[in-house]
Amino acid sequence: MKKLVVSTILVLALSMSFVSCRETAEKAKDAASQAEEALEETGNDLKEAGEDAMDKAKEAGESMKEAGEKAIDSAKEAGENALDSAKEAGEEAMDKAKKIGEDVKNATKEAADKISQ
Repeated sequence: MKKLVVSTILVLALSMSFVSCRETAEKAKDAASQAEEALEETGNDLKEAGEDAMDKAKEAGESMKEAGEKAIDSAKEAGENALDSAKEAGEEAMDKAKKIGEDVKNATKEAADKISQ
């Protein structure tokens, strides 16, 4: 009878260990599947983050381009205004020089007239 009980316990222990190993293997497969899914989700998230970063960089580049164009336009306008101001100042200087030349001419003429009288 002892042999029968010991044999039964031994068979029961062996069957439990095989069932336990099978359950462990199934749990390991489930864990591997979950890890694979998590890695796929992480990969997708990283891909989306990369695309968002590229979009933001593109928007920033466009904004910088627009700012550069505005700066160029402002500089061009300022240069044109400076040229206009310089032209006006030059014209005023020429007008004053002409007036001074005419005054000198008139004064010389008057002096010559006084001397000849």
